[in-house]
Amino acid sequence: MAKKQLSSYSKWTNVFLLCVFLGGCGSDSSNGDDSTSEQTTNSALTVDAGDAQTVTSGDTVTLTASISDDDTSYGVSWVQLSGTDVTLTDSASASTSFIAPVVSSAETLQFQVSVDDGSNDAVTDTVSVTVSADEANDDATNDSVWIINTTNEVSSRILDSSTGVGVLVNVQSVEDETIDTVDYTLVTSQGIPKYDVTVTQDIIDAINERPKASSDLVTGQTTASVGDVVEFGEDVGYVSSGQNCDTNAGYGYWPPGPACPTEDEREVYFPKAPQATTEECENGLGKVGLFVNGSSVYNWGDGMSYNNDGSWQNLAPVAEQYDVDICGGHSANGDYHHHFYTRCLADLVGDSGDQHSPIYGYAADGYPIYGPWQSNGQLAVSAWQVRDYSSSSATGCADNARSCTLVDQYDISLGTETATQGPEFDDVVETLSGNQLVAENGYYFEDYFWNSELTAQGGAYLDQYNGHTDSTRGYHYHITIAQENDAYVPAFPYIIGTRFAGQLQDNAVASCSTGAVLGPPPGG
Repeated sequence: MAKKQLSSYSKWTNVFLLCVFLGGCGSDSSNGDDSTSEQTTNSALTVDAGDAQTVTSGDTVTLTASISDDDTSYGVSWVQLSGTDVTLTDSASASTSFIAPVVSSAETLQFQVSVDDGSNDAVTDTVSVTVSADEANDDATNDSVWIINTTNEVSSRILDSSTGVGVLVNVQSVEDETIDTVDYTLVTSQGIPKYDVTVTQDIIDAINERPKASSDLVTGQTTASVGDVVEFGEDVGYVSSGQNCDTNAGYGYWPPGPACPTEDEREVYFPKAPQATTEECENGLGKVGLFVNGSSVYNWGDGMSYNNDGSWQNLAPVAEQYDVDICGGHSANGDYHHHFYTRCLADLVGDSGDQHSPIYGYAADGYPIYGPWQSNGQLAVSAWQVRDYSSSSATGCADNARSCTLVDQYDISLGTETATQGPEFDDVVETLSGNQLVAENGYYFEDYFWNSELTAQGGAYLDQYNGHTDSTRGYHYHITIAQENDAYVPAFPYIIGTRFAGQLQDNAVASCSTGAVLGPPPGG
């Protein structure tokens, strides 16, 4: 197996020019023979934090202090005094910036700038920034985005375990409901999508060229041919070893390991007016939302870690890349789900990359999840990046290897801390399904950090939650992919970020995670 080289990360910084005005010098003179004496006075240090601003959630906000002092050497420090916490890109510069947080109603943030030249008393000034709530347009709250099964169509391959009758596909109903004055969209589904896939040569090659094709496939190659239309759950030649896999009812559609999905009836409530979170809410294993066809959204993790000690947590789209079907999904406890972008769903919603992607689903907090495209030919870009492990890097370790983790993956200025030694970047690790993969940089969750400076650039760059705001759609998440050579590959954190951007209601389909690694649910 070829080993890939570790790529370095070059940190981008904003350079600010600071203009300093110097005061004049005073002198006393006499007509006598005494020599002229001059005395330099250090004018009072002053600072102005700038004018108050009104912005919208998701805007890039720049704060610039005007400083007047005779001394050109002084220290500057910006701090936030009140309001929803934001990350300042360069708090030790006269000019700093941040991304306006997602708020449900107008909120005022207050900031203070301090300047100290070591000669005069330090001076401070404050400035306020009022953040206006986004108003999501009809596209983000329209019930018509759901793929509703209006004819009671059932799957011919996935059968109800008690009746033997096919399971209802896609979404069964979408209703409005109000609970304790909160308006919700209530979605019911049995979790089984209707994917009818026309087989391409790329699909054939991907199946036949997998590392363990000789044992993963009954004959060592797929039984599908180019041009075949394969139903969800139809046999394509795999040796399906998981539970619930019967002949003509799931067997052969999934590779060895994952169980075949079953009916997984769910009623999921999504708040129509999502509220910005006021706490750090990590998402965990299991459902973190629903796609518009009623199947489940899962996050980046598979519940496994290197040596199973909780350190160096696997990324499901990497470690499970050979454990998914031709639509990039599989089941856990019978619950069919995707951890990353799927072309099958893109085709269902008509996303061809020639404009901003449509809605692919909703997260548990109620914010919509759009596909990967920001505009025609322009992908939305994750601001999460792979660490540079070299000892000279702010994200590196003393031995240039996986011996430390970041204290806070959202703030690399807090440094690193010693961790259980992880694998070398060219080590080969074995997955649950017995596939051997190179543990290159980017294989584990701890290999990543959020680069706030990218988010601050705005445009196609996303925030720490893998979302952003625009005037048409309000705040929304994006599924993220990246182009490598001639192919598109999943880009961390894949769908929503490691934390929810919005507040979870008591009846949400997900809850805040403790962050503990508990192991995978049965079946993947």
